[in-house]
Amino acid sequence: RKKCLLCNNVLMIVAASIMGCSKISQSFEMILIGRFMCGVSLCVPLHHQYVGEISPRKLRGFANSTSSFFWTLGKAVGQISGQRELLGSQSLWPVLMASCGLPALVQLVTLPFFPESPPYLLMQKGDQEGCKKAIRQLWGEGQHQAEIDDIMKEKATMKNTKILSVLELVKEPAFRWQLYMIVTLTATIQLCGINAV
Repeated sequence: RKKCLLCNNVLMIVAASIMGCSKISQSFEMILIGRFMCGVSLCVPLHHQYVGEISPRKLRGFANSTSSFFWTLGKAVGQISGQRELLGSQSLWPVLMASCGLPALVQLVTLPFFPESPPYLLMQKGDQEGCKKAIRQLWGEGQHQAEIDDIMKEKATMKNTKILSVLELVKEPAFRWQLYMIVTLTATIQLCGINAV
C-alpha cells in the first residue's frame, strides 16, 4: 500500500511537471497528457485503504472521512487560486496547473517515515513481528492483541474466499450487473464536469 502510494506520488509529480512546462513548450498536448496521468492515479482509493488500515478502530471512521474533507478543501483552494487576481492570470496559469504536484511532493517526502499497514503486513506478508512493530509505532505502546486477533480472524476468513483477477471479474456472470452499475456511475461522475470545476 505504501509503495503504491509512493509510486502514485511520483506519477503526480511527473504529471504536474509536464503540465507546468506546457506553456514554455507551447504544447497544449502536454496539458492533456498531464491531466490523463492525474486521472490514472490511484491516490484517492489508496488513501482510503491505507488511512483506514493504519487507524485504530475507534478513529477509523473519522480517518476515512478526511479524504472527502481534503478532496473538498482542494477543490475550494483550486477555485480560489484560479481567480485572475491570483494564479489564473495569463502568466501564472502554468503554476496553477503544476500545483497538483505540491501535495504529492509533501507525501513523497513524509510517507517513507510511516510504517506499512499492519493488516497488509500480517495478511499478505505473514509478518507478525512487523505487524506488532507497526502497530506500536502508529498507536503507541500498550496492549494491542485484540486488534491483532481481529486481523488474524479476517485472514482466516480470507483463506476461504477466492480472489478474482480483473479479467475473471469481468467474465463472472454473477457480478455483471454490479460491474455495469459501477462503470456507469464512475463514467457519469467523470462526465458531469466535477473534475473540470
